[in-house]
Amino acid sequence: MNKTLFLWLFVACIASSCSFKKDKFPDDSSAAINTIAVIIDDQLWNGEVGDSIRNKFASPVLGLPQEEPLFTINQYPVKLFEGFSTDSRNIIIVKKDNENKFEIKENEFASPQNAVHISGGSTAEIIQILEENALDIIQKMRNIEIAQNQKIFKDSLLDTKKIQKKFNIDLLIPSKYEYVMRRKNFIWLKSEITSGNTSVIIYQIPWNGIRSNTAVNDIVKTRDSIGRKYIHGSAYNTRMVTEEAYSPYFSKTTLAGRKTYETKGTWQMKNDFMSGPFINYAIFDKEHKRILVLEGFCYAPSKEKRDLMFELESIIKSIQIKK
Repeated sequence: MNKTLFLWLFVACIASSCSFKKDKFPDDSSAAINTIAVIIDDQLWNGEVGDSIRNKFASPVLGLPQEEPLFTINQYPVKLFEGFSTDSRNIIIVKKDNENKFEIKENEFASPQNAVHISGGSTAEIIQILEENALDIIQKMRNIEIAQNQKIFKDSLLDTKKIQKKFNIDLLIPSKYEYVMRRKNFIWLKSEITSGNTSVIIYQIPWNGIRSNTAVNDIVKTRDSIGRKYIHGSAYNTRMVTEEAYSPYFSKTTLAGRKTYETKGTWQMKNDFMSGPFINYAIFDKEHKRILVLEGFCYAPSKEKRDLMFELESIIKSIQIKK
């Protein structure tokens, strides 16, 4: 009888242990937004390989008034690669090895996660692998961070029926945002933060409102006209305009399956002291014969702005255009 009982307890313990491991792995990632854990020995980190990683992954974010890194990098020696370092959503593991290797494994130690494995026989070979694959790695990492931001939003969302009705779109907008202005073809939402605020504006213009050969000028003229009409400071005769001292950063992308122009730059309040960064997306919605514009901007003079602007980017990139 005792032997039978012991056998049953032993089997139960084994089953429980296996079940625990299965349920616990991979763990949910709890890392801060826009961080990378770099697993690399100090000798490589303090040399040319570390310089290459910093130049690529901690390069300045485009469009911000002060330099802030694209990602915050936390470095750990290989021997400490356990515990808190493995639950990062983004991990780069670099080591010298006889075999040159580049591989991105999804959800290897946590979920969601990109674990990038890089190895080479020499410093030059490791740097070459980094140079060849950095853009793809960055894109994957930014995508996973945007998805994480949007997951956080879903815990408490704003009712967007007003946006749906006016523009036939839907967005994931945190409930901390409030409607501050609604006009025929314009909506402004704002979230108050310590010593500042973040804003999302949505409007639409005619299909021919932005031409391909003069896109940047057309976008600047359009957003300045919107500022003149709707976005004013507290003082008399103040309005939002695009900062003239710095040329905006312009690129082409795709949102909601449609051709989109992305513009990043700095705004200022004319005849006032306020200023800050903006990110503007002009979406060519052929089905509805319009250009739909979504823009995020912030005023936060005493704060770093990278993560504020990344939140706004994550909101805009959640867009769904209804038929």
